[in-house]
Amino acid sequence: MEIPPPPPPTLLILHGKSFLETEFAQSLITNNTLKLSEDDGGVEVSIFLQSEHHHDSNKLINEEPTTFRVESYMNSLSTNQFGRFLLWSPRLSSTQDLMSKNFNEIPVGSVCVADLQFKGRGRSKNLWESPKGCLLFSFTLQMEDGRIVPLLQYVVCLAIVEAIKDVCDAKGFPYIGVRIKWPNDLYLNGVKVGGILCTSTYRSKKFNVTVGMGLNVDNELPTTCLNKVLSELSASTDCKLKREEILAAFFNRFEDFYSVFISQGFRALEEMYYRAWLHSEQKVVIQEKNKDELVEEIGVTIQGLTSSGYLLAVDDANQLYELHPDGNSFDFFNGLVRKKLE
Repeated sequence: MEIPPPPPPTLLILHGKSFLETEFAQSLITNNTLKLSEDDGGVEVSIFLQSEHHHDSNKLINEEPTTFRVESYMNSLSTNQFGRFLLWSPRLSSTQDLMSKNFNEIPVGSVCVADLQFKGRGRSKNLWESPKGCLLFSFTLQMEDGRIVPLLQYVVCLAIVEAIKDVCDAKGFPYIGVRIKWPNDLYLNGVKVGGILCTSTYRSKKFNVTVGMGLNVDNELPTTCLNKVLSELSASTDCKLKREEILAAFFNRFEDFYSVFISQGFRALEEMYYRAWLHSEQKVVIQEKNKDELVEEIGVTIQGLTSSGYLLAVDDANQLYELHPDGNSFDFFNGLVRKKLE
C-alpha cells in the first residue's frame, strides 16, 4: 500500500512594526518561547523573522508564494498598539488557538494571520470553513470590566465594516454594502461573508480576550466574496480588495473605536452601529408558552439593543422583550427581564 506523503511543515513568520517589536520577535525564536498547537498533529513547525523569510522559507514549503504582503500591511498600519506585532503562516490549524495558547507570551494587541486554516473555529464549537482567499486572523486584548466584554464583538463588527468602506474610498472603488447580522456575522447582498468569534479567560483581575475573524475577500465558493460583488459594480478588472489592506484599515479603525468604547461605553458608537446592521424595524416571530402551557406565536419589532447588548423588541401591545441568541436562532426572555426593561 502506498504511504501518503507527510503534510508540509508549518511555517510561522514573525514581524514587528518597530525595531523593539522585531527584537522581541527574535527573542521568542531564540528562546523557543511560543507554544504550538497540538492540533497540528506533530507537523514540523519552522519559525522565522520576516527579514529571513525571503531567503529560507521556499526551502521549507512546497506551496505557492503567499499572497499576504507583510510589508504592505505594516506600511498601511498607523496604530499605537493593535496589529503591530504579527505572526503569519501560510497554513495553520487555528489562529484562535495559537493566540489563546500564547496570550501571556506575546504583546497585547498582537495579531496572527493565516492564508489557510484546517481547524478553524466558529461559534458553539462549530468548525469554520477557512479556504484560501479569506482574511483569517485573531488578535488579543485585555479588559477589566466583565460587564462590557460581551459588547466587544459589536465594536469589532463595526470596525471591519468601516474598514472596508475606508479601503474602497481610498482606492476610488464603488462601495459594497457589507452589513452586520447580530450578533457577530457579516452579510453582503443577503449572504454571509464573514463572522467574528470572541473567547476570554479571567486571570489576575483581567479578562484576556482573543478575537478571531474570517472574512471572504477573494473566494467565490461556496457563496460569494467581497471581490466578486466589487467586480459586478465596476468595469475595471483592477478593482480588487487585498487582505493586508483590509486588515490594516481594520486595526486603524478598531483602535479608535475601542478607545471610545472603553472611555464612553458602547452607547457612543451605537448610532453608527445601527446604520451598519440589518435589523432596524425588522419584524420577527417569537414563541411563548401561555398560562395554559400552550405555545403561541408573537410578532415583535426590533428596536435596537438593550444595555446588556441583547436585542430589544416590542410587540403590538408595547410589551418589551429581550431576545438572546440560541445557536443560529433567537431565544426570547419575558417576565422579569421585560419588567426590568420598562
